[in-house]
Amino acid sequence: MKSIFKKSAYLYLVISKKIIQFLFPDRTKDKPVIFVAGVQRSGTNMVMDVLERSYETDVYHERDERAFNNYEMRELPVIKALYQNSKGKKFVIKTLCELQKLNDLMAAFPDSKVIWVLRHYDDSINSMLVSFRNQANQAKQVANDRLGSQWRGQGMSDKTHQLVRELVHDNISDATGAAIFWYYRNILFFEQDLDKNKNVMLISYENLVQNPQQQFQKIFDFLGLKYTPRISRNVHARSIRLREPKIIDSKVRSLCETLHNQLMQLALK
Repeated sequence: MKSIFKKSAYLYLVISKKIIQFLFPDRTKDKPVIFVAGVQRSGTNMVMDVLERSYETDVYHERDERAFNNYEMRELPVIKALYQNSKGKKFVIKTLCELQKLNDLMAAFPDSKVIWVLRHYDDSINSMLVSFRNQANQAKQVANDRLGSQWRGQGMSDKTHQLVRELVHDNISDATGAAIFWYYRNILFFEQDLDKNKNVMLISYENLVQNPQQQFQKIFDFLGLKYTPRISRNVHARSIRLREPKIIDSKVRSLCETLHNQLMQLALK
């Protein structure tokens, strides 16, 4: 019953928001674009849902066929057309399969901003193994040919690809494959120099769900949006350490731990 009520309330929000934006559209020509980024199963859906609750935003989830095809963003002219027709104050779009394109996307939309969500690799791996299969095979494909593995290997540096080739072996487990994926997609944050970009905010998923009002106030201020506590009232921390960590190769775990610590230093600034 509670779930039905939440879905009904969300549907009411979306419909009422569309009506208000239709009647009172924001006609700013060069409105800001917000890219919500991160590795799959890092909490970006939750961030998108909270941003959706703002009456100032026009939000495009990865399930929205107007902007995405099989979870990948459509061609830039399609996105620009949606942007130009947007009636919200801020244009928000998911960018998971496009992490390697963030600099190009930001250049295409001046004054855009990025929210990159970082989740601890153990919880991310557990969630991946529930939602996605064949992580070992995907790791092998990337190791064999990074350019032939669709978006997964795109933008990967030679150094990272060589490391992946060293880590992948015939008997690799799905858990270790998922950990390698977490590593080589998150390392893009540094390889694209996003740590030096003032228009990029790195946030910790764990901090976000444990202190939603404080953290979302910080995010909304960064994005130039009005924040009220009701917007994040459904955020909870029950997904933290929900399952025991999976066994992964020790070298891979060490790499993930080092990268996580480096990213967390930035997220906590």
